[in-house]
Amino acid sequence: MIWLLLVLIFACPHSAAAQTATLDARLAKWKPVDMPFNATGLTLRERKLVEKLVDAARQMERIYWRQNDPEALDLYLKTRDPKLKRLLTIYGSRFDLVEENKPFVGAEPLPPGRNIYPKGLTRERIEQYVKQHPEQKAQIYSPYTVLRWKGERLDAIPFRAEYREFLEPASKLLLEAADLSEDPAFASYLRLRASALLRDDYYESDAAWVDVSAPKIDVILAPNETYLDDVLGVKTSFEAAVLIRNEQESRKLDLYQKYVPDIQDALPLAARDRPSKRGHLTPMEVMDTPFRAGDLRHGYQAVADNLPNDPRIHAAKGTKKIFFKNFMDARVSYVVLPLAKYLMTADQAAKASAEGYLAAVVLHEICHGLGPAYSRAKEKELDIREAIGPVYAALEEAKADVVGMFGLAWLMDHGALSKSRAEEYYASYVAGIFRTLRYGIAEAHGRAEMMEFNYLTEQKAVAERGGRYAIDFARIPAVLQMLAKELLQQEATGDSARAEAWFKKYDKMPAGLKSALDAAKDVPVDVDPVFAFKDNIR
Repeated sequence: MIWLLLVLIFACPHSAAAQTATLDARLAKWKPVDMPFNATGLTLRERKLVEKLVDAARQMERIYWRQNDPEALDLYLKTRDPKLKRLLTIYGSRFDLVEENKPFVGAEPLPPGRNIYPKGLTRERIEQYVKQHPEQKAQIYSPYTVLRWKGERLDAIPFRAEYREFLEPASKLLLEAADLSEDPAFASYLRLRASALLRDDYYESDAAWVDVSAPKIDVILAPNETYLDDVLGVKTSFEAAVLIRNEQESRKLDLYQKYVPDIQDALPLAARDRPSKRGHLTPMEVMDTPFRAGDLRHGYQAVADNLPNDPRIHAAKGTKKIFFKNFMDARVSYVVLPLAKYLMTADQAAKASAEGYLAAVVLHEICHGLGPAYSRAKEKELDIREAIGPVYAALEEAKADVVGMFGLAWLMDHGALSKSRAEEYYASYVAGIFRTLRYGIAEAHGRAEMMEFNYLTEQKAVAERGGRYAIDFARIPAVLQMLAKELLQQEATGDSARAEAWFKKYDKMPAGLKSALDAAKDVPVDVDPVFAFKDNIR
């Protein structure tokens, strides 16, 4: 298969020239940005610790390619075209996230289940199979299994078996890193995570990670997100980020932490669906990340993360919010603020700011951990991901966005933030929407914010003016509160049909918006991180 793709790409000079032009056009959407490793303030022992964590993260990278698109990995290793290599690295696949996942090599459409499911297997077929084999349901729906047909039997192969050749060295590297750490809590977490990789049981290590307080060095390394799963919406993909604490910026987040329980109590949702957050941990860390891998490395470049995703941890302890400062700075400088100048009226574009955008992102991450912990689908407690299905990723991203803005309004109403900055916050939020819309609805964040934009315009909180867009600052808080209530109820009830219908109604791009975005084509879609540490893809 791969040799044939290579022949098709490079055999004919004319097709090769066309391919090069296409690659150039696609690559122009991504701004290369250096993400250096600043070792200032780190001891020699700590630098060695970082190197061990980078090596462990590289193992997550190798698993991710095999989960997402092993054919792309084969092509990456065989091609000599540096431009094709770079584009394959940007996406971690042969499919262009910005162009609704259309292939940029070959003609095969994106499999909804990537390489986690057998090709052609649908949610309906799985549900039918589980009715006939109820004893297999737990493993089939597990976040940590790969599904394969074995004759007429649908086998659920644990990650620990499918990816053993990568998980075993990763586990060993984490143990070696733990021996180098002078932070007892962090070292304990690393040892627990090393064990978890070989057991597919992350609960104990997740809980320990939330307990690690103000670490100088930290790491995200696990199968966490479900962005690759468009079949059941439950299968996780591996990711990693090596983190170096920014102490000065971390202290600025103290303001938000103490109000988290109050925002949860104020949500427009029945009390039974918003369990109290009082007494739960809500650590927030601002970190620079000199290396990322897997789901955090490819495509959409996250500027923050809220983990763990396990609702049991949410209920028992809370979550940790990580803000990637070097990625945040790059996004704001190269994408958000330049794009605002193209799409928003001049007076409102001038109100958007880096600090306003950071405030929206902070509340977004906080609100990933707020709202219902479980759905009450069919009057029984069920994981929200399982209840909602494939649309869950977009729903959860939208919920975090909109409930986050509800939270910002609550903080202003209660004097924690100045109301004089309200227009700055709302302008920065809408500027961020325009950035994300360029990913299209094939990506969870893009689909989420397409829905938000259409709802805001339907409710006249945002309106087109002469080819640009303006916010009705008096109207937008109430409109966002209405939308927050709707999205929270979708998660609380676990009503997948309601969620699917909602997004189907609101996830189409209006022609006027497409024209406005096309006019801003010189602004990059996102950054392409260039790390000091090499990926070592293989």
